[in-house]
Amino acid sequence: MLTLTQDAVSLGRTATDWRDALTQAGQSLVDAGLAEEGYRDALFDRENQSSTYLGNGIAIPHGTQDSRQYVKKTGVRLLQFPGGVDWHDGARVTLIITIAAQSDEHLDILRSLTHVLDRDGVADQLSSASSPEAVINLLSKEPALPTRLDQDTLLVGLPARDRLELATAAAARLRQIGCVDELFVADILDQTPVALGQKLWLVRSRHGVKQPALGFATSQPPLSDTAGVFCLAEHGDGHVPLMERLIGLLEDGKGEELARVSPQQILARLSGESSDAETAKVRVRNAHGLHARPAKQLVQVAREQGIEIKVRLMEGDANAVSATSLTKVIGLGARRGQMLVFSARGATAAAALDTVVEAVRGGLGEVVTPLDDTSAARPSRNKTRYTPVEPPAPDTALAAVAASPGMAIAPVFVMRLPDFKYEEHSSDAAGERERLSNAIDQAHRQLESLIDHAGGEVAEILSMHEEMVQDPELKEAGFEAIGEGLSAEAGWWKAIDTSARAQEALADRLLAERAADLRDVGRRVLGLLCGVELPEPPAHPYILVMEDVGPSDVAQLDTSKVKGLLTAKGGATSHSAILARALGIPAVVGAGDTVLALANGQDMILDGERGRVIPQPSQERRDRAELSIRERDQRERKAYDARFESAVTTDSHRIEVCANLGNTAHAKDAVERGAEGVGLLRTEFIFMAHPDAPDLDTQISEYREAFDALGHDRPLVARTLDVGGDKPLDYWPIPQEDNPFLGLRGIRLALTRPEVLETQIRALLTAADDRPLRIMFPMVKDVAEFHAAKAIVDRVQQDIKAPDVQVGVMIEIPSCAILAPTLAKHVDFFSIGTNDLTQYTLAIDRGHSQLSAQADGLHPAVLHLIKMTVDAAHAEGRWVGVCGELASDAQAVPVLVGLGVDELSVAARQVPMVKARIRELSMADSTQLAERILMLPTAADVRDALEDM
Repeated sequence: MLTLTQDAVSLGRTATDWRDALTQAGQSLVDAGLAEEGYRDALFDRENQSSTYLGNGIAIPHGTQDSRQYVKKTGVRLLQFPGGVDWHDGARVTLIITIAAQSDEHLDILRSLTHVLDRDGVADQLSSASSPEAVINLLSKEPALPTRLDQDTLLVGLPARDRLELATAAAARLRQIGCVDELFVADILDQTPVALGQKLWLVRSRHGVKQPALGFATSQPPLSDTAGVFCLAEHGDGHVPLMERLIGLLEDGKGEELARVSPQQILARLSGESSDAETAKVRVRNAHGLHARPAKQLVQVAREQGIEIKVRLMEGDANAVSATSLTKVIGLGARRGQMLVFSARGATAAAALDTVVEAVRGGLGEVVTPLDDTSAARPSRNKTRYTPVEPPAPDTALAAVAASPGMAIAPVFVMRLPDFKYEEHSSDAAGERERLSNAIDQAHRQLESLIDHAGGEVAEILSMHEEMVQDPELKEAGFEAIGEGLSAEAGWWKAIDTSARAQEALADRLLAERAADLRDVGRRVLGLLCGVELPEPPAHPYILVMEDVGPSDVAQLDTSKVKGLLTAKGGATSHSAILARALGIPAVVGAGDTVLALANGQDMILDGERGRVIPQPSQERRDRAELSIRERDQRERKAYDARFESAVTTDSHRIEVCANLGNTAHAKDAVERGAEGVGLLRTEFIFMAHPDAPDLDTQISEYREAFDALGHDRPLVARTLDVGGDKPLDYWPIPQEDNPFLGLRGIRLALTRPEVLETQIRALLTAADDRPLRIMFPMVKDVAEFHAAKAIVDRVQQDIKAPDVQVGVMIEIPSCAILAPTLAKHVDFFSIGTNDLTQYTLAIDRGHSQLSAQADGLHPAVLHLIKMTVDAAHAEGRWVGVCGELASDAQAVPVLVGLGVDELSVAARQVPMVKARIRELSMADSTQLAERILMLPTAADVRDALEDM
């Protein structure tokens, strides 16, 4: 912001007309050394384009963009004309603030002035000021900071037990989004909420406030005496208009309704919009937002409608202002891409809002470009240009990510995504909405039919797709894009792509990779809109090659003919990998786009155990592969027959082999496959399956199913809720983070809502009864976080007193492995999550299409961290498990055994083979092997050494 000085102010000026006044303004910039002579002429060029009269007697002349070459230095000059000057648009000007700007600094000045002009009588005071100091004081008075009220400050439907919990949650939310600090939260915790009436309550504080804000929290189920609690972070008087509107709602008897309406309706009521008002939304497309020229055009259009129209920003300050007030509209500070919400009442409201919205969409007199052009995000528009990519060399191994064990030899069939051709824009919004609705309904019917014919995990995943396609928010986002001028196809894909990108940013890779499912659903609807179908696969057995494989693809394929899966994208936890393991199909994922250039019909060897493929293999390689396949078939049959035997090495060292579960319903199958317990129960599946946080009884029922299947002696290791990132759960919104993988996730996030964590722990302890329960906390970085979470377990245990409980941590963060000696003194066990430990140690996202093959858990750096963890645990008499993908890697098993790991937890289908592999090993030999492996420099060297051995 430019600083005003007394020498920049000139008082008592007179002018014969507006041209003389403008000439004087330009000359003042030249005389001050701020601009050259040419800039004075540019002031007239700007007035020819549009008047720079701002309102309340103030004009702000400045040059055109082309005239910036004449600006020597950014600056401002103020000229007072007490007698007034008739401006060319009929306004009366008493103060000229002329600007020489090298970039867009004048926009900041403009926004600041709008707050000045809102103050009563300021125009008269400026015109009669008798000293430069008085003018500066009037213009420099700090405006009141607006009070933030938006979707991020609302917490709707919390599982709270009383209004104190609601107040705490609202304060914690304001801290999460950066509006307050710990002092504010501490002050709120010491308060008793004040009754506002109609079951609404208020807590407030001025301590630790960074940005004034109003939080609001409601409960589900509703509390008998509380509809909701407001949490006010005060700073200055910016909150007064907002509180006055709240009082108005109470006086009208409509306060309690706030607990029964949607977040958008809450914002609308508190912004001053009438409950019976028509509303319309549109995004600002102007490059510099709503500065003077487009704002003036908007005001003019709004005035022409002849009714009162209000406008507010959807994000930030929820204050709705008059759309006919130039200073109010400019004061919104609306930037490109921000959403404006217009409202009006009366018989002509809908038509009036349509006119205003179209004017905004058209640029309000400026040339604008569309927002987020979806052409670059279209499926296949930028994904099927395979011709420039060279295919992998014949008879050469291509390394990727091992996703599902087994080996296959068959011709490849490359299923490339079809080219969805469609028009980007349409002027028939109503027709496009109807087309999209029909396509969504048809997709829903298709999925219902596929679910009826599918089984097992494929049916479960398709059921999730069915829920996705019926998501009203996706449909509404598509409608909104259509309202901005896009076609049904472009609007739908914009909604899908936006949501998928947000999903990909989630902290938990397992959850983030569900973006592939979202795009799978999107392509289904898009295909119906475009009349496009996937190509037919061959009648003979084949290896399926795709960019990624979605559940819909699998459900429509004859899986008896699919001998292997190879994808260009995805990681070991993507649904393509999960489906392959569920179906027992060998799979390699994340191989890169080169595999999409393979010619159909070429033979390929696919090794899902080592994570590599060999196109067009030599006869010698083929013979070796066929022998390996026959030997593996024999080993699998033998391993399955011995699945209930313990995994004991040849020198009598026992390793426990357990199963990783993403659903308690699969516990019975795990036991049938020989699992000696559950080494990792991903409890977030329960939370993801419900629209609200599951209550105590629901969780007890879910966990008890697993305990009942395991019997009395098999342990269950339950990982507490592990979500995070950009709003992974609808009822637990999280502010957007620049890097969610390093932000609020795991135990960090759970500790912000201790009541949710306590409910989960109470459910686990209750369901366990006298059966062995192992509770572990995810993403722990040090002993302080462990103690904070362990305190909750201890508190609940005082009530329940479950007899066989251990509490430990997942080793996923390098700091946790390095500090294992300090942690081991306090925990009962460690479970090493090699998936996250690998990507955090190597700084490689294991879902990265180009780098995923390098995210190898056998990297010596990762192995050293595992060794440190095991040594620290055993020194204190604790046990160590491994629950990541590395535990089922055939090459890694002897290394993990040699490092001293006590338990391996793998996919249920892999249990028999992992047990069989351990029975072949000697503990002494494995220990020597691990020592040699730790001396190697790279993961590739480790793999080569293990293959030679």
